Amino acid sequence: MPNGSVVVVTGASSGIGRATAQHLAGRGARLVLSARAATSLEAAADECRTAGADVLTVVADVAAEDDVVRLRDAAVARFGQVDGWVHTAAVVAYGRFEDVPSAVFRQVVDTDVYGTVHVARAALEQFREQGHGTLVLTGSLLGEIATPYMSSYVTSKWAVRGLARVLAIEARETPEVHVCIVSPGGVDTPVYHLAANYAGRVGRPPPPVVSPENVASAVVRSLVDHRPRRSVGPANLVARAGFTLLPRMFDLLVTPLMRAGGLSRQQVEAHDGNVFAPTPEGNAVHGSWGRPWQRGS
Repeated sequence: MPNGSVVVVTGASSGIGRATAQHLAGRGARLVLSARAATSLEAAADECRTAGADVLTVVADVAAEDDVVRLRDAAVARFGQVDGWVHTAAVVAYGRFEDVPSAVFRQVVDTDVYGTVHVARAALEQFREQGHGTLVLTGSLLGEIATPYMSSYVTSKWAVRGLARVLAIEARETPEVHVCIVSPGGVDTPVYHLAANYAGRVGRPPPPVVSPENVASAVVRSLVDHRPRRSVGPANLVARAGFTLLPRMFDLLVTPLMRAGGLSRQQVEAHDGNVFAPTPEGNAVHGSWGRPWQRGS
């Protein structure tokens, strides 16, 4: 795998998901790409077809369980099986906890947590039926530490990390079925501009910023070697160590560091971003945060 393998990618229209689809296309995978926005999804699919991949697209919202089941069934109907499933779909909201509307908080959790639940359930049912398969979930450094102004996302990614660990343990009973999680730090994707925002300043990935291609490479390695957990980002180990070993110092420093490195200087009025509906015009592999040589070609 992935040469000739069938891989589903949810969240394929932008960022890490789109970079992963491109990487898989270059390695000869047959792809089922899914996202909420048809136009940017088709643009991503065309890029993969240009690389020689056989691609099926399915417009779906992972927050809706019926959509995910329909996606899985379409993949099996087209290709006969699913060898791997990469789940990258997520939404983000910025702002102090009490400033983020309840409906926005709930939708972030519905998409990021229940979306992961729906994908895992559909994928694992198919894997058990066919006797093999690898599910790769996208976690985050923010599923291992806490930071202000991102309460709904931090809550969601802690839940995703816990779910991934449970599923990986349960998968030991089925030796050819694997569950992995890849957890990046700051990544140069459009998600920060697309996020809901009640913080007054546009969010940004805290440095050091890695490229979506770096994360995609880790995702594909997980599909191949089934390593349960991968971290992507040179500062992740330091952040986790500070959070765990020096909690008082971490809590003292994290807010000023977040204001300096996790929020840009660009001011913005309160808005709900792409939390409730996609914004296809903003979808792309890269954002505007990495240095040119980090963004790739």
